[in-house]
Amino acid sequence: MNIYVLFLIALIPVIWLMISLGVLKIPAHKACPLGLLITLVLSILIWNMDFTSAMLSAIEGVALGIWPIMIVIIAAIFTYNLALYTKNMDIMKSMLSSITTDKRIQVLILAWGFGGFLEAVAGYGTAVAIPASILISLGFDPIFSAVICLIANTVPTAFGAVGIPVSTLASVTGLNVNLLSYYVGLQLSIFIIIIPIVLVIITTKSIKGLKGVFGISLASGVSFAIPQLLCAKYLGAELPALLGSICSLGTIILWVKVFLKKEDVLENEYSVSTSESSITINKITIKEGILAWIPYILVFIFIIFTSPLFPNINEYLSHFKTSIIIYEGKTVFKWISTPGTLIIFAGFIGGLIQGAKINEIIKVFLSTLKQLYKSTITVVSIVALAKVMGYSGMITSLAIVLVKITGRFFPFISPIIGALGTFITGSDTSSNVLFGALQNEVAKSIDVNAYWLTAANTSGATAGKMISPQSIAIATSATGMIGSEGKIFNKTLKFCTGYVVILGILVYIVSLFI
Repeated sequence: MNIYVLFLIALIPVIWLMISLGVLKIPAHKACPLGLLITLVLSILIWNMDFTSAMLSAIEGVALGIWPIMIVIIAAIFTYNLALYTKNMDIMKSMLSSITTDKRIQVLILAWGFGGFLEAVAGYGTAVAIPASILISLGFDPIFSAVICLIANTVPTAFGAVGIPVSTLASVTGLNVNLLSYYVGLQLSIFIIIIPIVLVIITTKSIKGLKGVFGISLASGVSFAIPQLLCAKYLGAELPALLGSICSLGTIILWVKVFLKKEDVLENEYSVSTSESSITINKITIKEGILAWIPYILVFIFIIFTSPLFPNINEYLSHFKTSIIIYEGKTVFKWISTPGTLIIFAGFIGGLIQGAKINEIIKVFLSTLKQLYKSTITVVSIVALAKVMGYSGMITSLAIVLVKITGRFFPFISPIIGALGTFITGSDTSSNVLFGALQNEVAKSIDVNAYWLTAANTSGATAGKMISPQSIAIATSATGMIGSEGKIFNKTLKFCTGYVVILGILVYIVSLFI
């Protein structure tokens, strides 16, 4: 069959997802299983895959979708839900809200630092919903709060939910997760440094708004970018956003305490008076603060101590695993040394330290499972779909024509493909599952560094996050602005366009030399 005809047929599952999710507004947990069914039929009828092979490849995708992908998502949301249940999230909010009255710095603390932290430990909309609602309680305009949090919640999503987008990308492409993480970190570093500065400019609607806070804006980006890059290179995908956001938050708070005089902040034109704020800030003791953050402190400790930095522990725990071959690839279930299990342990132990009873913690865990059943259907369907497309040869059919059309200029559009994936699915992880293998295949065809080009899918996916209908729906729900989706989309679209164009140029230029 003609390669262009095969290309168009291979596009059908992707087009289905675009139309069903973006135009018809069919819920993802219904659209994605239908997309999987379409893919299975095409793989059998057009790519001559036998029925058993097609089903086994889908089952392999389902297994990968459940473990380790969904277990991390469940664990992250469980820990967050437990913080809500024990009211410790309120303490965390109050601690962050009480630091300054300068609205520029409040945006850096809440939308950037705290939003990055929430994305790192939970993802799935928490990094938009929670900071946006706090900003409104501090007196910010709801539309502004939604837009600023959507723009801030871009670069942290690459390593969001304890690194699941990048670790999943490594799984579906067979690439080394540490090197892949490092290249993602490299591509995003310049954006991590620039975005806090952009956030301040948007907040004040003028570049003059940087006066007095340029230093703290720059420092908040640099202190995020450097730890994330080093962590990505030496530890892999789990901790970069977590470490980066914590370092950035710490830098902002320290800068406020050391370099900014309180009277200067109170007297400047960007100061928010306490009468404008609807949030009640009570005195919080050091003990209360540590207790509130203890589950996330434990997450950090557990992941660090079970990482390759501590080879004896890492090697011992790696023995608790089961390896099976479902279709062609070996599926490995790591029962303890997987981020999902470690985060669940941290949540349970943290909850007990905070005073929650075991039956209460179990109740929160079970309610989280119920809350995420639709997400589980979506994730396993999209991973299974990608596996079938890969094993059947559909990805190869797409890659052949894309290489023919774009040639050596493909790296320029590589981030755009990643952004498109997130726009369609609302998830960096799903974008990586959809298009990661394609990027890897194209890289081999045009003799470009496969790690660099595959990483560009994740980097591009972060840009698509701010215009994704799912992300915007979360933002409007959190800010009480349902019905304003179009207005928010128009405001974020120009930033997304600039983001992917600059990233595309960067990816293309560097691809010529590595």
